[in-house]
Amino acid sequence: TVRIKYATVADARATARKVKNVNKPFARKIQILTVMEQRAKVSGKTEQAAIAKRAKEALRRQRKR
Repeated sequence: TVRIKYATVADARATARKVKNVNKPFARKIQILTVMEQRAKVSGKTEQAAIAKRAKEALRRQRKR
C-alpha cells in the first residue's frame, strides 16, 4: 500500500517520489497518482494536483523510452 499524502507541497512531492520508486506495475502507479491529483484538485490544492500530473507525465515519458 502506498500512502497518499498531499496536505502540503512537500507531502505531494514525497508521495510522487515514493510512487516512482515503488515496485508496482506502471498502471498501478498511474492510478495512485491519478487519485492524488483528483483529490488535491477537489480540495482546491492546485499546486499538489500539478505535482501529481507532472509525475504521471514523467512516468509515461520514462516508459516510452
